[in-house]
Formats: sequence, structure tokens, C-alpha cells
Amino acid sequence: MSASQAITRPALPIPDSPLISYGLPFTELCRKHVEETYNVSRVYVLVSRTLASKTPALKQLQDTLGDKIVGTRIGMTPHTLFSECYEVIEECRRLDADFIITLGAGSLTDAAKLTAFALGNDIKSAADIITLPHNELTKIGNAKPPKFPFISIPTSLSGGEYSLYSGATRDSDHCKVQFSRPCSGPKIIILDPELALNTPIHMWLSTGVRSIDHGAESWSGLKRIEAVDKACKEGLKHLIPGLLNAKANPLDPKARFDCMLGVCDAMTPLNFGIVPGASHGIGHNLGPLGVGHGETSCILLPSVSKYNAKRKANIEEQKVVAETLWEIPEATALFETKGLKRESADLGDLLDAVFRALGMPRTLSEFGIGRDKFDLLSKNSLADLCVQANPAPLDEGNVKEILEMCL
Repeated sequence: MSASQAITRPALPIPDSPLISYGLPFTELCRKHVEETYNVSRVYVLVSRTLASKTPALKQLQDTLGDKIVGTRIGMTPHTLFSECYEVIEECRRLDADFIITLGAGSLTDAAKLTAFALGNDIKSAADIITLPHNELTKIGNAKPPKFPFISIPTSLSGGEYSLYSGATRDSDHCKVQFSRPCSGPKIIILDPELALNTPIHMWLSTGVRSIDHGAESWSGLKRIEAVDKACKEGLKHLIPGLLNAKANPLDPKARFDCMLGVCDAMTPLNFGIVPGASHGIGHNLGPLGVGHGETSCILLPSVSKYNAKRKANIEEQKVVAETLWEIPEATALFETKGLKRESADLGDLLDAVFRALGMPRTLSEFGIGRDKFDLLSKNSLADLCVQANPAPLDEGNVKEILEMCL
């Protein structure tokens, strides 16, 4: 590839948007941004275990950046434990790191966000992490911004790299905490579909459903912003055919790149202050019980959509999203094959059909989660900002009703 093929542009229609960078191998783009864009010299790398052990990706990055890399962490527990984040915080402090690169999926990105945020606020223990602003956007207090910027090179579609929030799990009670402003995400997101071919197709598809959740749940919420609605529509029009095509041909880089572009659009709502609903919020707390980051959306989103429709909370908004799905040729063919009718199938029905076509899990029972966990899940979920923003108000009983639909 030639340098002329490298593209770096704003990811989102907002001021101070993060940039997406693509068109060259991730190593070349990393070198360019480390040396030219930021001129940093003490880079700490967070890399997934899979990429480090089963691909040459880490060695390629090390060969490209050389002694600019001062430390490397291989692997993080899914859903980003406070204790592990603090290990990274301490190591970056000891090494005097001035930059982070994440190479891999969403938990690494959350860890990088929280690390830079904690270092900027001189956090001295894992227990003190909870003193950073979380769950409420307005409770900033005296918190300072992150100490330094970072680059993310995502290999999944969960989309956390486009959000300022950092989700991390408190070890003591498995409660997922969403850290908020002035926490922030990466300044540059590098998209490399060839690297993404290393991601197992099940993980790719399940995290793609997570991004469908970002777009569909936010768009069917009650707050309307023209730029957001447009981005959500474009995101779904990239994601759904991209995922269906990736399912049919897992080694197709174009299908993977279409999905990557869809994620960028689907994450627009969070950057306009639009918070998604109960699928996200309950999912934040379902994840620490052993359900993969994207699989939470596979299980929850159709049921949450049906619950909100039953309560007549957002019927018209859901119809707009459903109509967009019918405009996608690959989706229309699927719906017709499943016997769904445009005039009678609701959004929950359409999402269910897509998720089943992708071979995704659709029930809690597939993960061994039963009613004995409902009290914990409902209590923890009500503290989540996304549950509080659901179009139909929820109490513990309502959360249990949704969970019952997912058994």
C-alpha cells in the first residue's frame, strides 16, 4: 500500500472528535501517529492474549516501535476488574509511560481509559478507583482529565473506543461501574480489517450485535437529534449486511471493514449525551456473571424492545428503526424467509430473526443463569445509568420481568 491510501478523519460529527485512521497496516499507522502526531517515546501496550500468543501482531508492533515500547500487559479479564486495572496503573506509573496503545478487544480499551484517568487523578489504590466520577455525568467535582492520550486498535465490534465512558467491574460484588466525564476515550482509532480476520467469527458477530444495540436502542429512545438519527441509520445499514456477509464468509475483509464503519456511526449517540436503555444497563451487570460482552445484547435487546413496546413507551420510535431494517436488502430477504410480515412484525421480532441468523445465543439458560440470580441482577442494574434512562421506567420487579422473558 502507498502512503496515499492512508486516511485519517473525524470519527464522529462532534467537536474534538476522535479520529479514525485506516488504509495501511496497523503497524505503519501506529508508527506514524506515535512518531509524528504525538511524538511520544514511552509507550505502554495492552494486548489481548489471543493476539499475543496466536498471531504475530504484538511482535510486528514491537519491531515497528522498537525501544519506544517500555512495557506490555498481555490480557485482561473480560469486563475489566478494578484490581487488574490498578496493576496496570501502578506499572504505567513505575515506567513513567506517556502513551498507551491497546491492541485487541473492548476490555483493553476500558482499562486504558481508566488507567489514564486514574493516573491523571493520582489514584493510589484499587479501592480509591471508585472515587472517580461514575454513573452520573454531572458529578465531576474536582476530577482532572486523563494524564495522557492513547490509541486503540480494536479487533471486535463492541464500540467502546468511540465512547468517553470506561466500564470496570468492582471485584467485591461484581457490580459494573461506568466511569464518566472527564474520563475520555482514545484520540485515534486504527481500523485494520486484515488484523480483524484473526478475531473468531463468533466473537466478531456477538460484539457486532452489541453495536446494533448501541444504534437501535439509542435511536428508539425518546430524545431526537437529527445528526444522531442519521448516524444510527447509517450504522445499521453497514452493520447488519456486514455481519450477515461475515457470517457467510468469515475471511472476507470487506465484510469486516463494513462492520467497522458501522460501529463508528452506531456509537454517535453516546457522544451527544444520549444514553441507551435497559438492554445495555442490565447487560453491564449480566456480563460479570459469565456472559460475553456482545452476547448480553443478543439475549436482552429483543426482550427489552418488546417490554418497552408493551408499555407503549416508544412505539413510534421503534417503528422508525424497524422500517430501516426492512430497507436493508439482506435483512428483507431474511425476514421474508422467516415468514415475518412488514405490517405485523415488531422491532423485537426483527432483531430476534437477525440474531438467530447470526447463530447467536438468545437465552440466559444457555449460560446456566436462572432465577436464583435475578435478585442480584435487578438490584445492581437499577444503579446503572442506562437502566435509569430506559424509555419505560423500571423497578426491580420490572427488571425481573425482562429477565424472565430471556430465560
